Order: sequence, then structure tokens, then C-alpha cells
Amino acid sequence: MALNQQFADRYPNVFFLEERASPALQQLLKTHGWIHPDESILSVQKPGEGNMNVVVRVRTDRQTFILKQARPWVQKYPQVPAPMERISVEASFYQWIDRTAALRAFVPKRIGYDAANFLLALEDLGNGADFSFLYQPHQILPATDRASLVQFLSVLHTTQPTGNPSDFPDNRAMRLLNHEHLFNFPFRTDTGFDLDSIQPGLEALSLSYRNHAALKKKITELGDVYLQPGPVLIHGDYYPGSWLSVASGTKVIDPEFGFFGRPEFDLGVMLAHMKLARQSELVQQQVLDKYQMPAGFDSTLLRGFIGTEMLRRLLGLAQLPLPLDLTQKKVLLEEATVFVLETV
Repeated sequence: MALNQQFADRYPNVFFLEERASPALQQLLKTHGWIHPDESILSVQKPGEGNMNVVVRVRTDRQTFILKQARPWVQKYPQVPAPMERISVEASFYQWIDRTAALRAFVPKRIGYDAANFLLALEDLGNGADFSFLYQPHQILPATDRASLVQFLSVLHTTQPTGNPSDFPDNRAMRLLNHEHLFNFPFRTDTGFDLDSIQPGLEALSLSYRNHAALKKKITELGDVYLQPGPVLIHGDYYPGSWLSVASGTKVIDPEFGFFGRPEFDLGVMLAHMKLARQSELVQQQVLDKYQMPAGFDSTLLRGFIGTEMLRRLLGLAQLPLPLDLTQKKVLLEEATVFVLETV
């Protein structure tokens, strides 16, 4: 059975978002007030490749906007189950961000949220591209984009929320999913995931890290910290695939892993990808220097999260388009290991 049909069969009362216009979609949008009663849908198209959710761009005779729907699996990896409530976390994140003027311009505006159908409507930021190009040789994160991305993270982590953090979803299910693929799966030898299918020789290279008892102990400890609640709202997946370059500037999207956690995690993920993308030491230092650390920021914990994210991306399921040979990957793995082992 096709996955889409499987979804429709498992959730018969949920509206099934498809990459096509339909009378049912038009009626749903009118019911929610997302389009006017006399407005007509012209097209429904996929704006790009989504990782977690089904995403379409709706074009009417008056406007365009984005619709996202969660399914009970990861859209890019259908074999990986994922909690459908992640879409409510993303809806809450954008609503929370909207309270802070200094953050509002960095994210798409939330148009509406339909909890019953796991459906989120967002402003269409226009045609653009994410920053995955950084993984290719000789690419540099432009200074203006770098400044914007660090500014967003700094304000997000240092702004006192006007609401009660306990009102934000704890996002436990998504944190557990991320925990599995960040702190556990990459270091197991019984997953059935053959790294040689990614790059011949990578499986053998991975064994010294997967069998490194001290390394795995430290990673387990870091995973325990990750799962604990923290003092600030974090994006939870702050890497080039969540950054978007459009005509109006640099934007941040896909916060479905967000929760009140440790700020070191967001910055650690960002810096890990600067290393994986072979950005210069100067670029990495400028990111670190321009970031405004909130009170109690733990630089040792930061290094631990940098190392773990690097290891996860080199040894885990969520692979990146890295044009690196085994020698280059070994250098990165060794650097990541040192970072983790230095964690207190």
C-alpha cells in the first residue's frame, strides 16, 4: 500500500493534503478563513523537498501561501516513525516568535493552524533556496547571512518571553526521536544501516568510534542533558537546511524540534555544520564571537554538542551531501571525538 493511501486509511477523518487543487481543499481553506469566499485556487505545487512534512504552495487568484501537514513518519525517511504533534510545536513556535519584534522578520508569518487535520498555513516567503550549497567545495557563508543567522539565535536565546514557558509544548516525542538519532543510533552496530552504501569504507572507519566506550559514555551523558528542560526557547535543528535565502533576506524555518532547552545545543549544531561544510576557522570564530551568550552558558557543553552533531551526521542516518573522501571524514571524526571527550 502506498504511504499516502496508508495515511488516508489510518486517519479517515483527517483531510488528506495532496499536491493538487480540489473542491475539498478549497472548502477547507474557506472554512478557516484562509481564503475569501469568492477566492479560487489556481494551483497547488511542491515548493521544494521537505524533510519532515508534506509541504505545498497554494496559489489563488489573490495570493500565495504555504501549507504543511504532518504524517506519522518522516517525509524524507518514510521508514522512520515520527509524532504527528510536531506540527503543533511548529505552530506554537511561530506564535511565540511573533511576540518579539526583533525575531518576527526572520520567520514566516503564521496564517492559521488546524489541529484536527495536523495542518499549518504559513506566509509564502517566495522562491528561494536553503543553505545546503555550503557543503560543496569552496563555498563560504556570506557575512550578511552569517550575521543574520547569529543575530536570530542570540535574540531567541536572550529575550525574556512574555508568556509562561510551561505553556509551550514540551515536545517530548520529537525530542526522543532526535535523541535516538543523535545520541544512540549512530553508535550502534546492530541497526542494519550499512554505511558502505553511503561511501565504501565508511563502515569500517566507523567501528573505532562505535566501539569507543569512553566516547559513548560521554555521548550518553550529553543525551541526558539534551532531554532535560532548559531556560530558553531553542530552534532544535539549526543547520543549513533550516536556513532559507529569499529576496527579502535570510529566514529561519522548520522549528518542529523546538522546545525550552539548552542554548548550547542550537549554537553547537550551527558550529558543527560550519565544520562539516569546511568553513574557515575565521568564519567559525566570527560566529562564536558575534553570538550573545545568555547567562549560565556552558562553553564545555557547547563543545560536546558540536562533536556529537558532527559524529551523528557522519555516522548516522541523516547524511549530508558531503563531497569528502574517507581521509577527510576521519579528520572530522577525530576532531569531533576530542570535543566530546573534553566534555565534563
